Order: sequence, then structure tokens, then C-alpha cells
Amino acid sequence: MAEMTSGSFSRRMALRAGVGLGLAGLLSSALGSCSQDDRPDSVTVAGGEPGGFYLEFAALLAASLQRNGVARQASALTTGGSLDNLENLLAGQATFAVALADSAAQSAARKSAAGAGLTALGRVYENYVHCVVRKSGGIRTVSDLAGRTVAVGEPGSGTSLTTPRLIEAAGLVAFTGTPPAARASQAATVLSLGLNNGLSALKEGSVDALFWSGGVPTAAIAAVNSDVGLNFLDLSVVLPALRARHGVFYDRVLIPEGAYNGVPAVWTVGVTNLLLCRSDLADATVKRTVELLVEHAAELIPRSSLGVQFLSPESLINTAGLPLHPAAAAAYRELHG
Repeated sequence: MAEMTSGSFSRRMALRAGVGLGLAGLLSSALGSCSQDDRPDSVTVAGGEPGGFYLEFAALLAASLQRNGVARQASALTTGGSLDNLENLLAGQATFAVALADSAAQSAARKSAAGAGLTALGRVYENYVHCVVRKSGGIRTVSDLAGRTVAVGEPGSGTSLTTPRLIEAAGLVAFTGTPPAARASQAATVLSLGLNNGLSALKEGSVDALFWSGGVPTAAIAAVNSDVGLNFLDLSVVLPALRARHGVFYDRVLIPEGAYNGVPAVWTVGVTNLLLCRSDLADATVKRTVELLVEHAAELIPRSSLGVQFLSPESLINTAGLPLHPAAAAAYRELHG
């Protein structure tokens, strides 16, 4: 099981300053010499909710794709998150999508109307599952969520897939209405609320906890922490049961002290995040995008991030079992000689 220590987290902070800079000479990049004939007119990167890491990353990637000539125009698409992104990708409404590995694995067998499947361009960063509670709420452990009301993610988000699995692994039962008295001692009432609505509900007290999967820190969570004072529950305790039931998509990762003002370090569950495309995306576009991920990695790290990117050749190819697009695999082979 992969663990992220505070030392390794600090090393990832160095990626902000220049990850990939020493790799630029290893690729015979085509970014500066894209033919006018084979560049797509436009590409779309499916992202996520406003205020979240997905959408910020998608906007940075779209800007870099356009600036570096991979496409004439590129834009980011606001969505509910991973599951929405996969739908958009398979429907041809997005060229690229970011998605959690567990969400992608669930959709891996699906095909588009043209018969194209999902493929990966690389592992781009780690998502941190936050279980956010008010400091004044008296909730200290996952088991304390029994009898409480919990926001479990917006429909279409990867969080909405991961959270029920976490609740189940904790030995609790999720109910969308009032649970029967016989199950109350192990039941949590769940509401389908995303980041922004969930934080509003947490502030006003209509929910007791919010699950959110994103970067560290997430700016919207940091803002609410300044207003009302938040804590995060240790979710790593459910990892053995989670991995036994749902596979090895989940890691033990650390939200470090200082990531959120006044909040101590806490272990939680991490999920690999992938950049995906359809298998019928043109090889030239895929190759240039991989080159961009390596040579222009410093452009793709959101300012709010403390260094959760994995933009290096060794980690980019670790796609949690989802196959690389053949042109991406070829580009990485060229990179490694």
C-alpha cells in the first residue's frame, strides 16, 4: 500500500518550481512544429465543479494546449466531476477528461457509439478524500457519523461513487431518508450535495459532515475553515476493508499540518487521478499532449496546490490498470529510450 509521508509531500512541493524541466531534452518535441493540417480546430477538457481542483487543472491544461499549439482552440468544461466527465468523453462532448481511477475502472468496459473505449494519457495527480466536520460538532471518528447527516457528493462526481464505499467500509449503512429505528445505531443519512452546496449546509448545520475528493488545499474548504473552524476525520482506518471490497485504487495519504490553517495533520484515503481520452483520438494529438505533460508540467499545477502532482515519466505511466492510448505508450517509450 503506497504511503505519502510529510517528507515525500515536501518533495512534491518542489514540483511547483520545475517538474519536468530536466526532461525537456529527452523528447523530440513536436509542440513547436504542429502542422496546420493535423492540429484539431478545438479540444475540450472536462473538469469539475467551480472551486475544485479538477476545474482549475482542466483550465490550465486547456490554456497550455492552445498556447503550445496542440489545438487551435481549447477550453475547459464545468461538470459535476469524474462520472460526468466519463459520460462527456464517451459521448464525444469532451476530448480529454480528468477522472478518479475507481470511477474510470467502473466505466472501462463501456464504448462510445463509434466503438471507441476509454484510454489514459497518464496519471496526473493524487486526489485526497476529505471528510470535513465542524470543530464544534463533536465528531472525532468515522464511526461517529452514525445517526448523522452527511453530504456525499454531487451526482456525477467521483466523490458520489467513492463515499458510499467508504461508509460501507466503516461498517455503516447509508440511507437517503430516515433510517428505520432498528438500523439507527449504524446508519448515516446521506444527501447528494457537492462542494459548494455541501459547505453551505455544513456552515448552517443542516449536515454534520461533508465528503469531498480533491486537491490539498481546496480553496473553498480553506475559506470556510477560516469562518467556522473545521476538522478532518482520519479515513485511513477503513483502507483494509475498502481495498478488500473494491480493489487497490486507494492509498494512505497525508493531509499535512498547515495545509489548512489550524488543522493538524491527518491520514486519509487517496485516489489516483487520470487524464483520459477515447481510443480513437488522433495519434498526433495524443503524442503532443503527452509531450506537453512532460515538458510543460510547471504550467499545469494550480496555484492552490501544495504539490500533489505526479507529472514525471515514472508516475505518468502508472495508470491504475487502465490502458494507455497506444500513441501515449509510444511517446513514453521514446522518452525512456
